Amino acid sequence: MLLAISYFYILFLIMIQINPDAVAERLMRYVQIDTQSNPESTTYPTTEKQKNLSRLLHDELKNMGIHNVQTDDCGYVYAKIPGNSNKKDIPVICFCAHVDTAPDCSGTNVKPIYHKNFDGSDILLPDEVNQILSIKNSPYLKEHIGHGIITASGTTLLGADDKSGIAVIMEAAHFIISNPDIRHGDISIIFTPDEEVGKGTAKIDMQKVGAQFGYTMDGGEAGSLEDETFSADAATITIEGVIVHPGYAKGKLVNALKVAGVILAALPSNEWSPETTEGKEGFVHPMTVTGIAEKATLQFIVRDFTLDGLQRHHDRLKNIAAEIVKQFPGATMQYDVQEQYRNMKEILDKHPHVVAYAEEAIKRAGLTVKKEAIRGGTDGSRLSYMGLPCPNIFTGMQNIHSKLEWIGTKDMTKAAETIVHLSMVWEEKS
Repeated sequence: MLLAISYFYILFLIMIQINPDAVAERLMRYVQIDTQSNPESTTYPTTEKQKNLSRLLHDELKNMGIHNVQTDDCGYVYAKIPGNSNKKDIPVICFCAHVDTAPDCSGTNVKPIYHKNFDGSDILLPDEVNQILSIKNSPYLKEHIGHGIITASGTTLLGADDKSGIAVIMEAAHFIISNPDIRHGDISIIFTPDEEVGKGTAKIDMQKVGAQFGYTMDGGEAGSLEDETFSADAATITIEGVIVHPGYAKGKLVNALKVAGVILAALPSNEWSPETTEGKEGFVHPMTVTGIAEKATLQFIVRDFTLDGLQRHHDRLKNIAAEIVKQFPGATMQYDVQEQYRNMKEILDKHPHVVAYAEEAIKRAGLTVKKEAIRGGTDGSRLSYMGLPCPNIFTGMQNIHSKLEWIGTKDMTKAAETIVHLSMVWEEKS
């Protein structure tokens, strides 16, 4: 019996091979659709153009033979691949990726370039000669010599975050449907808008997701598996100055913009910021300053892996601002906090098999598992607290949110193969 099981496993290990050209073609098609989200918008989705990709994905899922596909007015795409196992009570698992790209760098008129056999040489991106991708500035490129990589042309981001996640889910779905001998339970697919601006789950319908456990495909190097994220808040400091006619302002005027500037200048330059921290260190990061002489607003993001650490950051920032405001008689300040997401580990630790099954699938795909903590968050951070424990799995994306963004096709194929193996693992262990 053990011999038969081993032979069955080895047979599928050989057969589950995703075509790198096929997954590359998918990604290159998707990234040419501008889906940049907008943090200033109050609509859902924050940009209407995200729906262009949602509609394409809807049609492609239908054309695969998946009949249960729905796309709603907010741009969410829901699909379900029916299980084909004789076993009962197999949990429904979900694979999730987001359609939007970050507002940090232009996503308009993306021109993807497929460097099919990367030889290790520097790559000069053709539309901006100062944009040079090299092993020196991106050492992980060494792992892709002799394989394909995809870049943009130098004036935009690529959009592998997270259209690579979409591409690997779609390619894995196509493989599963085309190979009915692969046994699996019901598989749910969800593509979300607005993840990059913190609203990826704002309008999600969990009944349509219809799963007990999930996985976001939104990670980096091959083999990486992330079960821990920052806990995240937004902090807003509002400064009220004292406004009078500038011609008669001596001893009376208190300029809120200047107060805001002093607060920013008081932030430490050698610690407590994104550019000076790593690993499990948290930070406070000013994002925008707006206003006029009478009233100014400073917006920050606050990050830490623990809630105690998060609260210490808030206390420190509030105290710095309060001490500055005291130096300007007549000025006042208000400090407001908005919760963004929480560390998924608290939830995932209650369901250790969700991560363990992912580790098994990554190993079956022929990779070494790299357990990591994300210095950021995913839709999985929120989904975990909405009843869907949801760690994050690699796709291969590198230098995200930048003009030097790139991804290797061998990583994407391994991510798609991991999805197939993971679907099988859940069926086997149920």
